Amino acid sequence: MKRHRFRQDALIEVLHVAQEAFGLLRDDVLLHIARGLELPPSRVFGVATFYHLFTFAPRGEHSCTVCTGTACFVKGAERLLAIVEELTGGRAGETTPDGRFSLATTRCTGSCGLAPLAIFDGEVVGHLSEEEVARRVGGWTGHGSE
Repeated sequence: MKRHRFRQDALIEVLHVAQEAFGLLRDDVLLHIARGLELPPSRVFGVATFYHLFTFAPRGEHSCTVCTGTACFVKGAERLLAIVEELTGGRAGETTPDGRFSLATTRCTGSCGLAPLAIFDGEVVGHLSEEEVARRVGGWTGHGSE
């Protein structure tokens, strides 16, 4: 918060920094941010829960977020998600019981020109083929050559 001079309009940036530091946004962290930025806790919680890229549960060792927005959907996002789920044994919106993989979907990343796309461990990868998804996720699971 100090880096952003405690500016209220820096809330989203502060939330990103907090999530990067802690791996998730815990209630006590959100309350600390609310106090530090002099914002109502309801506003901080509201912003944090509005955006899909913020998480409130521990994430897996690897994460994959598949865009399912309109452009990605018409270019096969559902099939890409099915491949990720099949290879990891997980489901979108969950972390696998062994803590290795967190899977998610997002309605849009604002990168429709890259459709279909997914975010692998924070790296945005566009123009994905089924083979590329299988290769990347297979590298995590030992079923491919990443």
